[in-house]
Amino acid sequence: MILIIHYTMETSSSTLRHFSLIVLTIFAAVSATAKEYTVKSPNGRIAVTVSDGDGLLLSVAHADTSLFSVKAGMNGQKHRVRSAKTSTVTTDTDAPLYRQSHVTLTGRQLNLRLEGQWSMQVRAYDEGIAYRFATANKGETIVNDEKADFCFPGDPKAWLAYSTNKEKPFAMAFQNTYHETQLSQAQDMPAFLPATIQLGGTKVTILESDLHSYPGMFLIASPLPPPEEGAFAVATLPLGGRLVGVFPHYPKAMSYYRWRGMSYVSETEDYIARSTGARNYPWRVMAITESDTEMPVNNLVYALAEPTRIADCSWVKPGKVAWDWWNDWNLRGVPFEAGINTDTYLYYIDFAARYGLDYVVLDEGWYDSKSLPQSGEVGGGLNTIPAIDLPRIISHAKEKGIGIVLWTVFNVLDEHLDEACQKYSAMGVKGFKVDFLDRNDQTAVEMAERIADRCAKYHLMLDYHGFYTPTGLSRTYPNVVNYEGVFGMEECRWAKKETDMPLYDVTFPFIRMMAGQVDFTPGAMRNGTRENWVECYQNPVSMGTRCHQAACYVVHDSPFTMLCDAPTNYEQEPDYTRFIAQIPVIWDETRILYGELGKYIVTARRKGNDWYIAGQTNWDKRTVKLSLNFLNSPIISPTTPVAYTATLLSDGINANHNAQDYSITRLGTLTAEKSLDIALASGGGFVLKLQQQH
Repeated sequence: MILIIHYTMETSSSTLRHFSLIVLTIFAAVSATAKEYTVKSPNGRIAVTVSDGDGLLLSVAHADTSLFSVKAGMNGQKHRVRSAKTSTVTTDTDAPLYRQSHVTLTGRQLNLRLEGQWSMQVRAYDEGIAYRFATANKGETIVNDEKADFCFPGDPKAWLAYSTNKEKPFAMAFQNTYHETQLSQAQDMPAFLPATIQLGGTKVTILESDLHSYPGMFLIASPLPPPEEGAFAVATLPLGGRLVGVFPHYPKAMSYYRWRGMSYVSETEDYIARSTGARNYPWRVMAITESDTEMPVNNLVYALAEPTRIADCSWVKPGKVAWDWWNDWNLRGVPFEAGINTDTYLYYIDFAARYGLDYVVLDEGWYDSKSLPQSGEVGGGLNTIPAIDLPRIISHAKEKGIGIVLWTVFNVLDEHLDEACQKYSAMGVKGFKVDFLDRNDQTAVEMAERIADRCAKYHLMLDYHGFYTPTGLSRTYPNVVNYEGVFGMEECRWAKKETDMPLYDVTFPFIRMMAGQVDFTPGAMRNGTRENWVECYQNPVSMGTRCHQAACYVVHDSPFTMLCDAPTNYEQEPDYTRFIAQIPVIWDETRILYGELGKYIVTARRKGNDWYIAGQTNWDKRTVKLSLNFLNSPIISPTTPVAYTATLLSDGINANHNAQDYSITRLGTLTAEKSLDIALASGGGFVLKLQQQH
């Protein structure tokens, strides 16, 4: 081995390390005494070999070709393997509020007993691989660091969503677009999960699942191995193909922002996690996909999550929501002053009832979030402003069959959790939209789970905003019905002209949606083309066409989803509003018919015997040649062809000039033998509704 390196290290609150290279020639060798253990996926196309020569190295092959490797470890231990055995593991479960009604997934598992109190599980599925550590220690375990060092051949392309906080990269809302880059050109900044890497015709997406009482993982591109590793595991991998896991440290002290009473980490410990007793650590998931259309329907995160802790979740009701914040309470033509007041919310409730929506959210402003709560206040200051008569609003909503959901801040709710849950559930509130966690260290993760558990006992649903990428919590707590962690519609209120929302809209379903549902909050009625879109905070405009917005209701996994615009804007176009309002929010089956990451997507979802097919494109105009032969599913039509009544919502002929132009066309009867050519405008979309004829 010849190694000439100049190495410099900078230490900051972000715990990031920076490396500089002078000359590097590496010929690394794994210890000759290393033992190897291999497990293969059921179809045999994916194989994971674990060697324990100098720590644990997972080498992953796909279709008999080496794909990537992972150096894994806890607390710097060598983790020698003491025994190993393989088994078959199957997840076979109903999946309420998921993209499909049932999930069945089978893999092969390698169980490794390691030195000391440690063990490791490695699984190979047809859809990818996963591994996790566990400890049998009955006392306290301090995790100083976890090694998760991903090495890829060559200098592959990656899609990374970086932290938006340069000073404190682990403190932010997990909302950013994806940066498409060669790994050697990646920014020196942590990226939050998921992250996707292109390896020839295969993509590898790094995620995590079953995250409990432990910090979430970030990734940072690193051209060199950390110094304590020497030259390990880069033997045949040229520089540039490396992502290293980094973790927020355990909070030592907290402070408060006066605005919203939001807490933040002001000082950290020198370790990342602590716990007492035996436990499992999170699954590190690497989904492996041969086609982009496999990505949005990869079920590894859900299947690997802990099963539900709620014995009966029948009270959890998904639905569509009339939402106030995005449209800035911007009613028109009403006989009262619109704003955060009782009359405005009574109007929202009446609108929701007329169009068959299920909920109204009272977003920020219904209580004074700009002042810190006083000692003894129930719910940490969740007492209404004088303009809000909450009992009257809830009573009117109940009469109309509409549920009320209240916005609050994570720590504000958590600090008076029992009192707040008892008070508002007794009043008839259906749940909370909880905002501004903006971190995923261990105590933040514990807070999210604590709130989910307590709210479940009071039959309160939760919509998590300002929140990290989901890790399967909705399987464990189905009352967590949605998550933000997405560069959603709110960005259009303050975006700049160069922001490319249509590109993001056909990127994140392939990457971010692999982790779980998204509260993107679609439904804009003011729509702009690439040329004429304008920034407007108080009367916002979406990028792309009206039908691009409508397609979100099918393309997105979103069981609790917003109609983000003002009720009076929807009421001007009742046919369109009824069309989007009646699209289901939960599904029996989901398929991606066509698509290419960053270009376009066409999704088909089945609810009962009816299908909804929707497509979106980036700023490129295109024609989708839609074949309906997928309707020959034996689930739907075992022996005889089925006829469907078809309705198409599509971009209007002038949508390239006026993004609000659309048409609703009754196509008559269609069968599986038919096909359609559907023109999508720049930033366009469509929705095709197929109702089975009886």
